[in-house]
Amino acid sequence: MSTVDYPISLAIEDYVPVLCTAYGVLLLHRIAPNGPAVRVAAALLGVGGIAKATAKLIAAAGGPELIWLRGMLFPFLTLGFGLLAVALLRDGSGRVPRWLAILVPSLIAACALGAILARDTLPMLVSTTVFATIASIHLIGLARARGDTVSAALLGIQLLVFFLLGPLASRPDQTVALQWIEQLCNTAAQVAFLAAAWRLSATHAAPKDQEMIH
Repeated sequence: MSTVDYPISLAIEDYVPVLCTAYGVLLLHRIAPNGPAVRVAAALLGVGGIAKATAKLIAAAGGPELIWLRGMLFPFLTLGFGLLAVALLRDGSGRVPRWLAILVPSLIAACALGAILARDTLPMLVSTTVFATIASIHLIGLARARGDTVSAALLGIQLLVFFLLGPLASRPDQTVALQWIEQLCNTAAQVAFLAAAWRLSATHAAPKDQEMIH
């Protein structure tokens, strides 16, 4: 049985930001040069987030603490955000910037090795943060190129909260009150991301957008 003591309501709420993020990324397939890759990225992000939320729900309901299920979060987020960054930054002819084509596999390999040596997936938080930042900065640039300051601001807020909550969420010793604060802030940030993604995907002009921001 799990020794974790937090309410089931907290565990259920953990699904909300996951679904907002996955759906927001899915909407971006309309503006990305490689739409199918964005759909896969959305699925990877959803699987990682749902795995962690499900592990949390099982523990909250009095079940066992499934470390392996919770540990799926960062590996899947790393793959999802890495693929999203590659899909978004492709140009109209399908080419990926050389620096990104080198960075993504190299950083994934390095962080995966760190995770194996540490016997903990936490090192993959580094690659997750880097890839998510690259994707967000690109989207902010796209929003600004369109003159959409609202979307740019929403994405900026989401990125700021991501930086603030990432290290906090990885801490093992957290009170229920702190987790509620973290989750509600994360939910608000992902709602902001979803709103920005919806606004950006309202018009389908990926090749033109790429020309505007390159």
